[in-house]
Amino acid sequence: MNTIAINGNKRNEVGKKATKAVRSSNSIPCVLYSSAKENIHFHTTEAEVRNLVFTPEFKVAELNIDGVQVNAILKDIQFHPVKDNIIHIDFLQLVEKHPVIVEIPLKTKGSSPGVKIGGKLMQSIRKVKVKTVPEKLVNELFIDISSMELGQSLRIKDIIIPEGIEVMQNGSIPVVSIEVPRALKSAAAAEK
Repeated sequence: MNTIAINGNKRNEVGKKATKAVRSSNSIPCVLYSSAKENIHFHTTEAEVRNLVFTPEFKVAELNIDGVQVNAILKDIQFHPVKDNIIHIDFLQLVEKHPVIVEIPLKTKGSSPGVKIGGKLMQSIRKVKVKTVPEKLVNELFIDISSMELGQSLRIKDIIIPEGIEVMQNGSIPVVSIEVPRALKSAAAAEK
C-alpha cells in the first residue's frame, strides 16, 4: 500500500472566524473523522498534501498531528471556485477490521488481439467503488483484456477482484471496449 506522510497541527478553535484565520496563514483546514474516537480538527499546508491530492493513484495518508500517528484516506476535498486552490480536506481514519468504501483505480492488463489489428481500446471507467477492511486495501485493480477482439467489451463483473474486497457497482456496467475504426468498417462494407 502506498502511503504519504502528512504533518499537521491541531486546531483549538473551530468556526468561520478561526477557519478564515487558518486560510489567511496559507494553511488548509482539515478534519479527521473517526468511528473509534472523536473528530480531530487540524491544519496543514498544500505542499504536504500535494502528492496525495494531485495523483490518479490511490494512496493512504499517514497523518502526524502533533506527534500522534494515524492512517487515513482522503474522503472529501473542496477547491476554491475561482482560484482553484484547496480550501478544505476531510480525512477518514482507517480502523482495523472496520470496513470502508473507497474508489480504487482500474488498470488494463495484457494486450488485446483486437487492438493489434487496428481496433481502439476505450476505457469508460477509471475508478471502481469498493468496500473492504483496511488490511485488504490495494493500490489498484486490474481487468484482463488479452482475449478481447474487435467490437467486444468487458464489464465490472470481469474485473479481477482480490479476496476480501466487495465491488459496490452494478456488475453489468461496461468498463472497456474495443471499437472498430472507420477504416476497418468501410473496408468490411466494401467487401460485401
